[in-house]
Amino acid sequence: MFASPIVQLLLFAYAVNTDVRRAATYVVDHDHTAASRALVDRFTASGYFTVTGYGTRPADLASALDHGDAVIGLEIPRGFAADLAAGRPAPVQVLVDGTSSNTATVAVGYAGQILVRQPATGSRQPVDLRARVWYNPNLESRTYNVPGVIGTIVMLMGLLLTALAIVREREIGTLEQLMVSPLSSLELMLGKTIPVVVICLVDLLLITAVALLWFDIPLRGSFALLLLASLFYILSALGLGLFISTVSATQQEAFMSMFFFFLPAIMLSGFMYPVENMPELVQHITWLNPIRHYLIVVRGIFLKGAGFDALWLQISILAVMGVVVLSLAASRFHKTTA
Repeated sequence: MFASPIVQLLLFAYAVNTDVRRAATYVVDHDHTAASRALVDRFTASGYFTVTGYGTRPADLASALDHGDAVIGLEIPRGFAADLAAGRPAPVQVLVDGTSSNTATVAVGYAGQILVRQPATGSRQPVDLRARVWYNPNLESRTYNVPGVIGTIVMLMGLLLTALAIVREREIGTLEQLMVSPLSSLELMLGKTIPVVVICLVDLLLITAVALLWFDIPLRGSFALLLLASLFYILSALGLGLFISTVSATQQEAFMSMFFFFLPAIMLSGFMYPVENMPELVQHITWLNPIRHYLIVVRGIFLKGAGFDALWLQISILAVMGVVVLSLAASRFHKTTA
């Protein structure tokens, strides 16, 4: 219950990484001048690309991409230095292996930044563009992903501990023994859910500590506000887990029902894919997903230092979802235990 979330956070933080570092690069330089060599040096000095091979023909570059020996290919045409010296546009061809669309997109973006900054001798640039990145200056995917992982782990633990524990008691017959005891249905439900709330809060503290101390993720906002939003979020997870326990007869059925909800909820949360890029109908459906709202809150508090004035809508939605889902699940739980 306590070691598993930490292990999951470590695995996700190190494995789920969309940064491009030292991408294998194949170079075909037709110009063979100091300017063309300087351009290649700019690529390697950035740390994003590592030259793994040189060729003399475009076919060599195509072969390197075909065989997976390179992720990106750079072809510098003859006359490159002369065009720069004359102040003319100096075309450079960049070919990228699009097998992994995310890697290709990031690599093209990095290459484009390096090429745009290539100095042009004898020309004047009318615009001095200086970009500054807020909240995540180094554009590290880990800084963005780790707060999101916190939300997924808390939801997973809430679902697992509630749904599987209650169904297990039904399987071994102890739930029936509790039902014939003097305990009311409300007392029985509270006894099954309050410990899970405590465990989820402890897990939240543990994985937050790992995020801060091990991965150096900044916590710029209020930790009290994070706890408040997390409490409402945990209530949603408990309500869903309690509902699953009332419709499942075995642990296997509860486990499959849980992942029937959990996996689509992760995909529609904005954890891996931006909600704004989804079809409009799907975007409306994501409003019913508590993970989506919690990720906005946790990333806003961690990275932006956002307060209640900026996150009141998401926190209010989580509060309403927590109360409504838990009430409906409790009502069904009372019927099944009556």
